[in-house]
Amino acid sequence: MYGLGIAKGMLVVLKHIFRKPITQQYPEEHVVLAPRFRGYDFAWVESRCTGCATCAKACPQGCIDIVTHPKEDGRYAIDKFDIDTGLCMICGLCVEVCPYDALFMGRGFDLSSYNRWDLVVHKDDIGNRPQLSAYFRPPFGGQSANREDVDGLYQASTGQPKPEEAKP
Repeated sequence: MYGLGIAKGMLVVLKHIFRKPITQQYPEEHVVLAPRFRGYDFAWVESRCTGCATCAKACPQGCIDIVTHPKEDGRYAIDKFDIDTGLCMICGLCVEVCPYDALFMGRGFDLSSYNRWDLVVHKDDIGNRPQLSAYFRPPFGGQSANREDVDGLYQASTGQPKPEEAKP
């Protein structure tokens, strides 16, 4: 029978024409995000970071740049900690492999720039964010963690002293 396809199509149109539209007008209305949404605004807790560069090694894009130098007590001082969010694919591997939970992924997704170099986030920018992400270990209730909530959870390693060399 001819026209059956048109009738079925018009039936679908009539079903949907009386529904409430689900379109959100983005700049005026903010989108409700899932509690574990991964975004581009990274947060970094410098007091927890040991400079091991595990996050940089785990990044498949190589967008994390860490420069350290050894201190007197055997630990490392972090001179440079940059993340190129223009290269980042938001996979979250850097956050998952950090042994001291020093790196968090934020919830911002609307970071844009006309200049590529403005997408590189520096140590001073990510080290001072008060709002941490709920991506890694979200608290109950779907709330994002604050820096005060996580400060006392882990202590950075003080390192081990160099063993004495055995003389034969």
